[in-house]
Amino acid sequence: MTVSATPSPHLDHANRALAILPGKGGITGRLSDSFWRNPKLLLILFLTPPVLWLGIIYLGSLFALLAQSFFSIDEFSGLVKYELTLKTYGELFRPANLDIIIRTASMAACVTLAAAIVAFPIGYFAARYARGKWKALFYIGVMLPLWSSYLVKVYAWKLILAKEGILTWIFAKLHLTWLLDAWLAIPVIGGYSLSVSYTGTFLVFLYVWLPFMVLPVQAALERVPASYIEASGDLGAKPSQTFRHILFPLALPGIVAGSIFTFSLTLGDYIIPQIIGSSRLFIGQAVYAQQGTAGNIPLAAAFTVVPIVIMGIYLWGAKRMGAFDAL
Repeated sequence: MTVSATPSPHLDHANRALAILPGKGGITGRLSDSFWRNPKLLLILFLTPPVLWLGIIYLGSLFALLAQSFFSIDEFSGLVKYELTLKTYGELFRPANLDIIIRTASMAACVTLAAAIVAFPIGYFAARYARGKWKALFYIGVMLPLWSSYLVKVYAWKLILAKEGILTWIFAKLHLTWLLDAWLAIPVIGGYSLSVSYTGTFLVFLYVWLPFMVLPVQAALERVPASYIEASGDLGAKPSQTFRHILFPLALPGIVAGSIFTFSLTLGDYIIPQIIGSSRLFIGQAVYAQQGTAGNIPLAAAFTVVPIVIMGIYLWGAKRMGAFDAL
């Protein structure tokens, strides 16, 4: 009787299974065995590269920049004096520099407030009434501007707001050019132009950062049970009372989350004020001017501390108000 030397398929599969078990296969097997017995070791291995990147490259460079703010410029030689001092921070309180800080913070606050006002009805409609393909259309409409180039959007708005742009043409057709003369723009050679005004800067900021407010507000309103609104109406509450006591408190975490983006991004933006704005600087432009044109690295670093301090105070206040409890 002849016995076949061909290995059984079942035996071959068993050998393959044994080969990948912990403790088999040389160095690879020993590593696999170590990870099997110590799951935390595998977690540390995966987290080490991003933590090193965040800690050394990102936070390290940020701390190096902030350390420069405690140095000063020698007024005679123009060189950096590497001696710890608060002199540079004192320069922030000069009228010209303080005006830059107030102007930037005011613009950021106005953009954030306007974004919340515009985003709330959009988010409410999407949360309460949009279903199926209409909700998909809503998300596409909100996200579509984010898919295009940031610079392309800013330059497109510069053309829209220009003296020969479509917005000025619409105002002229509606006989509302007096608004441009009285409030909306600043005078330039040959007439008025929104493309070099605070109003134009505000409109572009609002357009660019609005999606960052709409999505958190919509997500917060999505979690508001419809029964709350119906119960409020059944108890005789007016729509304004329902908004004030039901919708707004429950949507506040989303508004706060969106305001973190709109406020902080406006505080540090350089491109929009540079392309659309007037000759009066914002913080981003001041940082660029001090470290580039003037060569005053300590003052540029001190300017970068301002948005960090403002956002730190804002987040602390929001947390004290309990705005993050429902996030």
